[in-house]
Amino acid sequence: MTPPARQGRGSGLVRPYVVTGGRSAPSRNTFDAVTLVMILQSDLSRAGLTPEQRGVLNLCGQGALSVAEIASHLELPLSVLRIVLADLMESGHITTRSTILTARTLDRDILEAVLAGLQAL
Repeated sequence: MTPPARQGRGSGLVRPYVVTGGRSAPSRNTFDAVTLVMILQSDLSRAGLTPEQRGVLNLCGQGALSVAEIASHLELPLSVLRIVLADLMESGHITTRSTILTARTLDRDILEAVLAGLQAL
């Protein structure tokens, strides 16, 4: 008996361990679901990259995407995508940026200018 096909998934012909080369953990663990991924150097050769790695680069070619967004577009589990991203980072294709911005001290002059502008309305 053949199990029913999963809805919304690709063909599922390639198993996750094939995508990761048999590895179960990334070489670096810096990829949260909200980490933004960007292309570092677009002129690097894509020869020898896996289809999943090329898919990441194609998605990020238009701008930064979060790890969760990439996983959704490529229909890859986060654990598998983290290994793919670690390989791309080591090869110099991508870089990441945290989404949490550090708070800076407020500039009193700017705040007073904003307050004066609001009072003038």
